[in-house]
Amino acid sequence: MHVSRSRFRARSAVALATAVGLLCSALTVSSASAGTARVDGSTGPSADGEPRQAEQLRGAWVSSVSNIDWPSGAGLSPAAQQQEYVDLLDELVDLRLNAVFVQIRPTADAFWPSPHEPWSQWLTGTQGVDPGYDPLAFLVEEAHARGLEFHAWFNPYRVSTQSDPGRLAPDHPARVNPDWIFRYGTQLYYDPGNPEVRAFVQTAMMDAVENYDIDGVHFDDYFYPYPVSGQTIPDQDTFAEFGGDFTSIADWRRDNINLLVREMGERVEAVKPDVDFGVSPFGIWRNRSSDASGSDTNGLESYSAIFADTRRWIEEGWVDYVTPQVYWEIGHSAADYAVLVPWWADAVAGTGVQLYIGQAAYKVGSNSAWNTAELSEHLTLNQAHPEVGGDVYFSVSSLRTNAAAAIARVVQDHYGEAADPPA
Repeated sequence: MHVSRSRFRARSAVALATAVGLLCSALTVSSASAGTARVDGSTGPSADGEPRQAEQLRGAWVSSVSNIDWPSGAGLSPAAQQQEYVDLLDELVDLRLNAVFVQIRPTADAFWPSPHEPWSQWLTGTQGVDPGYDPLAFLVEEAHARGLEFHAWFNPYRVSTQSDPGRLAPDHPARVNPDWIFRYGTQLYYDPGNPEVRAFVQTAMMDAVENYDIDGVHFDDYFYPYPVSGQTIPDQDTFAEFGGDFTSIADWRRDNINLLVREMGERVEAVKPDVDFGVSPFGIWRNRSSDASGSDTNGLESYSAIFADTRRWIEEGWVDYVTPQVYWEIGHSAADYAVLVPWWADAVAGTGVQLYIGQAAYKVGSNSAWNTAELSEHLTLNQAHPEVGGDVYFSVSSLRTNAAAAIARVVQDHYGEAADPPA
């Protein structure tokens, strides 16, 4: 399930040939840096004639939930939404990034005309209201026109960021099938233990895979909800009905998520084998105090907290890549970046699963540890681990605001030339 790099390079060539300003900028940079040492190693010119570093994914997450990144607010006109996105992409190209991870199903809704789920409220302000164009078609086309890979980011089980089903669109599947959902904390979720739910969410997501020229299918870290103090996930009745031979509800929950990941990967492979399938899990699988195979950390474990056994997905080859959210600084007392990156590198070594590191651009400036050099130092550390194939930054708004100086430092230190994503 790997993207054709010849197709990617062809897109790059078209983008550069049609974007004269970007071409001139690229040629100026290339000329200025000719003959200089290259930090990450290099290859010769690619199909578009531009010098390129060794293959390396350089991505940014674009969150749509709560209008975090794009669109910047609900109810903007189609023209305003489109201009915001074009401006965003042009800035990513200027930073020599090569992939965009756009959240197109944030809350059991859709950024395309889905036959399964309503239009997203984050487009128009009202769930189920047609925005007047096909956002996903536009998103993919504009990314490809600039030589960027487009990874479709899905949240599998979150139904709503509020807890009242009556506020969903009248024909929302969660209202039509109230036994499919549960309230937990202040939100609504599809119940991962219900086999009908698991089949439905896959079908809803596959509609986008089947009908759009995406390069990747991307899950975030939300499977079972993160723990809320004093509350228990209300799925005991589901366990009684579908638990089978499981005696442990925790093991059963992990099996439910294993089934989702394995089955989704198989469905993507069957329909579009050149589309990558990957997950960006929480940065800690298990602590060594819980499992000898775990990392030397002391933090929340995705294995136990949200029932995501990422290490098994790697070992079984159910995913093409993982992008762990290693959202801590070098030297963090409980979760040291310098400890976690080697652990993830060891986890993927020899498996054929690609490793990209999720970088916390949103933390830059939040305290003295997160100064403008921190992200660049992360990439320097990554160079000691050849299993690391690149980085994805959360999120694009931070690259334009609090982390603008930090990403400029990354470009200066590490992105001296363009790069193609790993094959």
